[in-house]
Amino acid sequence: MKPTESGRPQFSTEEAQALVVETWKLKGTARELPSERDQNFHIRAEGGAEGVLKIANVLEKREVLELQVQAIRQLARSVPDYAWPEVLRTSLGEDIATTEHRSGTKHFVRLLEYLPGRFLSQVRPHSPDLLRSLGTFLGSMDKAFAFFHHPAADRELKWNMKFASATIRGSLHHIAMTEGRALVQHFLKRYEEQILPLLPRLRTSVIHNDANDNNVLVGLVTPDPIGFDLKVTGIIDFGDMVAGFPVLELAVGATYAALDKSDPLAAAAPIVAGYNQVFPLSDLEIGCLYDLIAMRLCLSVVISAEQRKAEPANEYLSISEKPAWALLEKWRDINPGLAHYVFRGACGLPPCPHTEKVRSWLRGHGDELGPVVHIDLEKDRPLLFDLSVGSPQLSPWKDPEDMEELGALLFDQMVAAKTRVGIGRYDEARRFYTSDIFKTVGNDAPEWRTVHLGIDLHLEPGSAILAPLDGIVHSFANNTGHLDYGPTIILEHEVDGGLKFFTLFGHLTGDSLNGLAKGRVFKKGELIGRVGPIGENGGWPPHLHFQIVTDLLGKLGDFPGVGLPSQRNVWLSLSPDPNLILKIPENVMPPKTRRRERAEILDLRSRHLSPNLSISYRRPLKIVRGYRQYLYDENGQAYLDAVNNVPHVGHCHPRVVRAAQEQIAVLNTNTRYLHDNIVEYAIRLKEKLPDPLGVFFFVCSGSEANDLALRLAWTHTRKRDIIVIDGAYHGNLSSLIEVSPYKFDGPGGKGAPPHVHKVAAPDAYRGLYKSSDPDAGAKYAQHVERAIEGIHRKGSHPAAFICESLMSSAGVIEFPQGYLREAFRHVRRAGAICIADEVQVGFGRLGTHFWGFETQGVVPDIVTMGKPIGNGHPLAAVVTTPEVAASFKTGMEYFNTFGGNPVSCAVGLAVLDVLEEERLQPNAFEVGRLLRTGLERLKERHRLIGDVRGSGLFLGVELVLDRQTLEPAAAEAAYIAERMKDKGILISTEGPRHNVLKIRPPMVIEMADAVRLIDVLDQVLTEDVLQH
Repeated sequence: MKPTESGRPQFSTEEAQALVVETWKLKGTARELPSERDQNFHIRAEGGAEGVLKIANVLEKREVLELQVQAIRQLARSVPDYAWPEVLRTSLGEDIATTEHRSGTKHFVRLLEYLPGRFLSQVRPHSPDLLRSLGTFLGSMDKAFAFFHHPAADRELKWNMKFASATIRGSLHHIAMTEGRALVQHFLKRYEEQILPLLPRLRTSVIHNDANDNNVLVGLVTPDPIGFDLKVTGIIDFGDMVAGFPVLELAVGATYAALDKSDPLAAAAPIVAGYNQVFPLSDLEIGCLYDLIAMRLCLSVVISAEQRKAEPANEYLSISEKPAWALLEKWRDINPGLAHYVFRGACGLPPCPHTEKVRSWLRGHGDELGPVVHIDLEKDRPLLFDLSVGSPQLSPWKDPEDMEELGALLFDQMVAAKTRVGIGRYDEARRFYTSDIFKTVGNDAPEWRTVHLGIDLHLEPGSAILAPLDGIVHSFANNTGHLDYGPTIILEHEVDGGLKFFTLFGHLTGDSLNGLAKGRVFKKGELIGRVGPIGENGGWPPHLHFQIVTDLLGKLGDFPGVGLPSQRNVWLSLSPDPNLILKIPENVMPPKTRRRERAEILDLRSRHLSPNLSISYRRPLKIVRGYRQYLYDENGQAYLDAVNNVPHVGHCHPRVVRAAQEQIAVLNTNTRYLHDNIVEYAIRLKEKLPDPLGVFFFVCSGSEANDLALRLAWTHTRKRDIIVIDGAYHGNLSSLIEVSPYKFDGPGGKGAPPHVHKVAAPDAYRGLYKSSDPDAGAKYAQHVERAIEGIHRKGSHPAAFICESLMSSAGVIEFPQGYLREAFRHVRRAGAICIADEVQVGFGRLGTHFWGFETQGVVPDIVTMGKPIGNGHPLAAVVTTPEVAASFKTGMEYFNTFGGNPVSCAVGLAVLDVLEEERLQPNAFEVGRLLRTGLERLKERHRLIGDVRGSGLFLGVELVLDRQTLEPAAAEAAYIAERMKDKGILISTEGPRHNVLKIRPPMVIEMADAVRLIDVLDQVLTEDVLQH
């Protein structure tokens, strides 16, 4: 069919402009917009006003356009918080005018207000909050339409789902692909058999009927400086309005929002939740949603195929055809029951409605249930394991992927407890489900299934497993994947009134499956199988995984034994507590200790802790375990830690942990007693330092170290004045706030005290002298010389110059070569001493050298150390020359209660051992070089990146809105850090302008981690809100 035969208008841009002048007396420019049946033009008037000229299809009826006009006004009155396109009246006061095309066809025309914003199709990412706002918007719109009526709404329209069955059957032949037709027929059959008979029972009202992602508008609604929020703000194109079912509105919105999503069900769920919050859904409507979404997709692909034949040049007509086919295939792979349960859960309902009947029956018939094992689960005094993410019981387990080591650990504990059985809890998030079979791709980041849905009975291999009640074999399989179930049997039980449920027995011996057949009867107490050994049961420590299932979702011989934390309510509903059958008494398995939710912890912090304590991220994490370069939240989700430089050799390094445990079990006291550890540690540290540095003071924090360094300088020189670098931070003690411009010039600060003199930060990107200047280092050092001259002019002399060897809080400032050499020369000539603050960057982090000051070819008079020195243990140190140390001997004793204690020194020694034995400084060099190269490549691709700097595993990425003016991009930096966290990588922001991304991971980070970090950062930098 040609466009003219379809009734679609054919006005030129010039004709549209003339029409606006003639009808609305507005002069301006016109730009044609994509459309299906009508013709639309974006109008920009000379005065700046904008509108949309809508020229109706020649077949369009006036009453249908009047319906749209009245509907828009109804929405504007009822839901004023959203943007609705005002209908602009003509110069004659009409809502709808008539015009004649040069071909003689007559068309109704309207001019609507142009709504600002971006279409949902143009926005990435589609966060759960954004999708929920879509649901809230659609619910608000349908609630406003609940009592709105118009006779024109009762009309036949190919997009009217009331007639979906007939429309699809009439146009199915237009689909060329045999597989495609079969897919549509699959959903059509389901719809006609299961949903069509239910339609008369659904609520009806007028609906917009076209909340597709090219009609829904999104706006930026958070102007605060720590990030961005996007939400749905309005909708356009009311041309498909019909009298229909409100749930169809939701189905249409969910359909288009799920396009191009890895997990369309996860995308749909927050939309359903938002809709239900405003305009609650009935059980019947929720039950129809899966199929209504499928039918909207079927309509889309069928109509697109038909229109593509009629207008092959009109790209708009098939704009969503390919994604629709892809989504239709994914939707087929989603079990309809699971979708139903997810949607019910999103609405705050029990996900699986008949599970409570199963629970009730099991509670009421407990005396009729038999044991699952021959062991008495009370009298044998089973050992209850804590296998949760943060369990200290698992601390001796060094490698979270070594199941043999885990098995030995658990069975050793059982032997020590003199029991034959160990129990693993139900509804327990665990961190050791690392195989790809537990990984879901997710719409934004991977998520691992970690929530245990059964109860584990750890038993010797070969232990007998019994049927706890009569049942038949539903299915069985040997699930041979790594860390899968291994041999598995599922029994089906039918009890009073046809109530059905299932019991699953996993990790059995292979011969447990011998002779089994579907339908085979097992009587209560009959032997089902035996516990399999690790080489036979899927690779796990020998145990029975026992689980109750109320709906197998069509699975055979298999069912998830762990669920996604994001769908915890759904999977716990499908798999109720197995202790309903096992009946393990509370004295053996008491109720779980209640863990505080994140919101509760935040509330308690606000009530009981100082508000000065900051929290990372807008949506804070609850971290309960760390290992090597990873942190784990309470749900067992892993985060690559690319920001914490304190766990220098990796979180909870076994060598460091063992050193602390072994020493604290023997002795921990102060330095007034002789002990080997403190002198051994001093000797080892001295080996890492140049002469004449060799006299140590051991303290508990970097702040204590820097405070002591100032005391040494004041005592040695008998002077008070200190020179500091702008933006520097040296600690949280009062003496250090006074020498930290980052604090005294920041919020709540009172400026520099009289004895502190600030010099320009040697910032070769943003400072006075740029990296292109080969003399930048010397020129910045002249500012130190001028500060000394200023001190002399007031009749005094400097005591010290204190500087970080590579500045952290100032924004990861890497000094130009020669800066410290010249600065130290000026300082020493004035009789002052030089203090290098290595608290952030020492111990090989920079890759090229062990200490930051070595990169500048200097030797300080005092060096302070902290943070990485103890890998998280409160340990720090000051080292100085014999000359400076001698001057500190004034008769006043220096004593630190905990500094240099045997435990701290044992930890410090272990850190040095690991650094050397695992060659972590070379690792910092190699991985850091890869990271910096990757960041430089990103700088070439993304104009938001102004500078990349740093060394080894201490890197900064400065973000600017303009590379010429260097306007800082602070909100963007906060957004990126938040989004990186959402995607499983932790970085932070730094600098006085809060616009520098700081990357300083534990030294054990691997090449693959670096590649991932660069790839994910690249993805985030392309997101919608960062495109200016």
